[in-house]
Amino acid sequence: MKILGALFAALTLAFAAPSSARAEIEIDITRGHLDPMPIAIPDFVGVQANEVAVGQQVAEVIRANLERSSLFRVVDKSAYLEQISSVNQNPNFPGWRVTQAQALVVGQSKLQPDGKLRIEFRLWDVFGESEALASFYATTPENWRRIAHKVSDAIYQRLTGEESYFDTRLVFVSESGPKSRRTKHLMIMDQDGANPSILPVGQSQAITPRFSPTTQQITFMSFETGKPRVFLYNIETGRREVLGDFDGMSFAPRFSPRGDSVILTRDLDGNSEIFSMNLRSRRLERLTDHPAIDTSPSYSPDGSQIVFNSDRAGSPQLYVMNADGSGVRRISGGEGRYSTPVWSPRGDLIAFTRQSGGRFAIGVMRPDGTGERMLSDAYLDEGPTWSPNGRVIIFFREARPGAGPKLWSVDLTGQNLRQIATPADASDPAWSPLLP
Repeated sequence: MKILGALFAALTLAFAAPSSARAEIEIDITRGHLDPMPIAIPDFVGVQANEVAVGQQVAEVIRANLERSSLFRVVDKSAYLEQISSVNQNPNFPGWRVTQAQALVVGQSKLQPDGKLRIEFRLWDVFGESEALASFYATTPENWRRIAHKVSDAIYQRLTGEESYFDTRLVFVSESGPKSRRTKHLMIMDQDGANPSILPVGQSQAITPRFSPTTQQITFMSFETGKPRVFLYNIETGRREVLGDFDGMSFAPRFSPRGDSVILTRDLDGNSEIFSMNLRSRRLERLTDHPAIDTSPSYSPDGSQIVFNSDRAGSPQLYVMNADGSGVRRISGGEGRYSTPVWSPRGDLIAFTRQSGGRFAIGVMRPDGTGERMLSDAYLDEGPTWSPNGRVIIFFREARPGAGPKLWSVDLTGQNLRQIATPADASDPAWSPLLP
């Protein structure tokens, strides 16, 4: 199923150099408390009615993306004193300063003679009265939403100085039916909940999907063969295959940072151990050898270390070991039971689930176990996954006993907690890298 191939081929980008009076506007994201930057984003203009309509839609997606990050406060359109008629007009800076906006984004939608949609935009420093960024994208009209995400990424990166995460996707388990007989399918959608579709990975129950960091490929666990097996699925080609038809169960898969191997858990006569498989040679390497349960492994971004969950101390706790299985050391030290660890793409933190006092919460700690802090708490919060820039975590929540799971996001401040719309109940989310 070629979901992305045609889109990638059609999308083009060009950056114009900022003006010589370089804008100094930016957000200091190193502070513990962030005051959102006021930013004005009028509807993108157009000449034809359909260009105007697309321009309004693109601007609305950009506004929603930036506001949802909690780093920006979009100024209400009712406060705007100037009517934007062209992307090339210089703003009336005093009028925009009245709105308290520090940054201004203006844009234009145009259908070209070749049938492609061209979205041009400019980012202005209102108080510095200078251009901070100018760019355009061109693609087929049906991919207007992808352009909106890319414009959002460019603005976010220019104003924060770090990589963004809007042009990404989520894969997750879509759940339906009664609790005693749930149907579970893999579903993929944009990070903001748009464009959901079921992945055709088979009719059997599928869980724990994980994205490759380098290709449009996922790994997941399915009961298709009658017992848990790890599968690979290529989103672009639709190719699906079992990753090692071992005796016993295989589960909890995750790609290595280079995407050339998968780390997973195998059940060996009732004992769970962690293995790594090279995807080219299919060579299997055993990494743990302990009578306790070892599972849920996740690589550090440089591939040199692995965090995992083990009950070798009597209850589930978090451990870190070298990539070859040596140097095992416990890092969790708080009260409760720890599970589902996943290393941040920046390498500075590990996210996890902690069960304590009959509740489940999402937290983070440094790789040495220090600095533990909780970001969410509910009847059941579980299964964290990181945004590509390591600033936001998505997880699934059951708000009360019997309630279906829903996807939620929270940033590292623990204050920006939001539910993500899904067509049905949803669990086991995994965040893709930025799309090419």
